Amino acid sequence: MGSIGRKMARNQKFRELYLEMHALCEEEGWGDPFSYARSKEIYAASVLGHDVAPNYSGADAYDKDGCACEYKSTTAKNLKGSYTGVSVQDTWEKQKIYLLREKIGPYNHYYNHFKDGEMIASWKLSGEAVYNILLPKFKKSYPTVLKKKDPRLAASVCWTEIQKYGVKVI
Repeated sequence: MGSIGRKMARNQKFRELYLEMHALCEEEGWGDPFSYARSKEIYAASVLGHDVAPNYSGADAYDKDGCACEYKSTTAKNLKGSYTGVSVQDTWEKQKIYLLREKIGPYNHYYNHFKDGEMIASWKLSGEAVYNILLPKFKKSYPTVLKKKDPRLAASVCWTEIQKYGVKVI
């Protein structure tokens, strides 16, 4: 088979796998596997023994005890987790409550490391630990965030913090 024939065969194989994956996710109620990082969330849930959440907003999955899980994935050299697009509340006091009760606190946070398409590591941090790590970072940018083009908060949990406060799962 010539190079054009091989390319056409590979393209066809990709389309077949794409449709098969989409059909499986529809059957299981997991939603579109190609939306954002949904495929990595589905993959991570299967490795970690979690149930994939049925919706895109809120939890990414639920663990065996029914606790909500937030997944952060990276292919970078060092594991990290970015929290972007965080809604800004009217006051700093309301912001802290929102972060603690809705956005950060209610979840177990998993930082999943992918390499060559495979999840090679996962670390778990409690919602309380992530809240305590991110709160000072959010507080620093809170006074000026509404003046930015994208008026939402953003901060990251770095590899050093993950190692210090987390537990290696895989």
